[in-house]
Amino acid sequence: MLIRSRALASVAVIAIASSLGAPAWAESLRDAIALAYQTNPSILAQRANQRALDESIVQARAGLRPSLDVTATGDYTRSRFPNQTSLVDTDGDGIPDTPVTTDSSESESLGASVGLSQTIYSGGRIGHGITAAEANILAGRENLRDIEQSVLASVIQAYADVLRDTEILRIRQENLTVLQRQLDESSARFEVGEITRTDVAQSEARLAQSEADLANAQAQLSVSRASYAAVVGQSPTSLEPMPVLPGIPADFDSALDVAIQDNPGIRAANYTLQAAEANVAAAKSEYLPSARLTASYGGGSNDFGDLNIADRTTFRAGASISVPLFTGGLNSSRVAQQLERANAAQINVEGERRNTLQAVSSAYAQTISARATLQAGDEAVRAATVAAEGVRQEAQVGLRTTLDVLNQELELRSAQVTLASARRNEYVAQAQLLAAMGRLEGPDLDPSLEAYDPADNYNRIRNRGALPWDGVIESIDRIATPPVVPATDAADAPIDQQLKSEVIQTAPRT
Repeated sequence: MLIRSRALASVAVIAIASSLGAPAWAESLRDAIALAYQTNPSILAQRANQRALDESIVQARAGLRPSLDVTATGDYTRSRFPNQTSLVDTDGDGIPDTPVTTDSSESESLGASVGLSQTIYSGGRIGHGITAAEANILAGRENLRDIEQSVLASVIQAYADVLRDTEILRIRQENLTVLQRQLDESSARFEVGEITRTDVAQSEARLAQSEADLANAQAQLSVSRASYAAVVGQSPTSLEPMPVLPGIPADFDSALDVAIQDNPGIRAANYTLQAAEANVAAAKSEYLPSARLTASYGGGSNDFGDLNIADRTTFRAGASISVPLFTGGLNSSRVAQQLERANAAQINVEGERRNTLQAVSSAYAQTISARATLQAGDEAVRAATVAAEGVRQEAQVGLRTTLDVLNQELELRSAQVTLASARRNEYVAQAQLLAAMGRLEGPDLDPSLEAYDPADNYNRIRNRGALPWDGVIESIDRIATPPVVPATDAADAPIDQQLKSEVIQTAPRT
């Protein structure tokens, strides 16, 4: 039995060493955050989606500019007239005098033209469309912030999980070594008759359980390392201890106040409401008249063989005003549709506020709970270490049994595992609290990190295709159209005071 236990222990140690094989340099949390911030697929995909969303402002502003098109036509017509008799001038005197029977006629035409159209006034549809596009772009930026914070929270959790599981693996390995030594001592004492076979069997049972715990710890560390590699982009090396997270609030009220202002979900919901209100105004603008200037220039020929159309040209210019009188209920239906969507957007703002209240309260409570567990765990490990050493010494003089020693070792390892888990739980809870507050962005965690600014792409493409009179047309289009009342900005958004007070009352205090 002793030989088998030693062999199993050697195999376990070899497995641990092989799984932990990694370069001998340390990797910090800042390194992991920087790599994920630059390479994580979820972040990169959302940035691409945001750049695609930026194109909507170019499309919305295109309505301020003229449209130019070229049209080319060619027609051939053949008509049949069975047994139709007509007079034809055959002697050249200009007088039809000879009857001719025909059964068909042919005609050809060829033409090309250039057309120009410029909207002068659309009843506000173009202006409100621009407003809606800008609001949707701002909402998209907040969604990008949300994705970035979610990914960085996952990075922190994966980093903490690897450190926790590495520590637990060390504890299990140390426990295996201690129990192996305990079994050797029990076997030696049994040989000289100091203890019974039962004591040896107890040591063997605890060693076998320790081997199983070690295998489980090895598997859990492999899982955590795989999760880390998935979110960060590379396998973890020798990780440095977790640094202090910046911006941890001193109390619940401070955390909630910051979250109400900076939470990306609340801010995105407010911008979405602005876009919905602009869409309502645009739908109402369908009842208003619109004005356009048009011009065309082109020429034509009645013979395919004669492609010279420059001598037969026509120029047209004009202005048109269109006033909708009856649309079969289409306009009223569109207004009702947009009103309901705006109503849903308003409700969603309140829903995001409540979700934020829940997230802040939950994360804050978990932080306080983990902090208390961590403090108790430190004391438990200290006391269990002293007790384990005392029990071992007492057992050597016959005051304690082998089972007492084994139980105290088990209590010590359990306290150490609890402490490692509490340290991880507190750190992850703090990260979740910062994410709920909207303060877990890359530059927040690493000021030296080069931040991605989605406004750069927007500013670069916003005026693509712009013409000098864009501002004039936009100003005219907004004349006599009611301005969109912007949704309350997230920083100034009112909050249900009763709900807030209920959350504050139930929130744990430091």
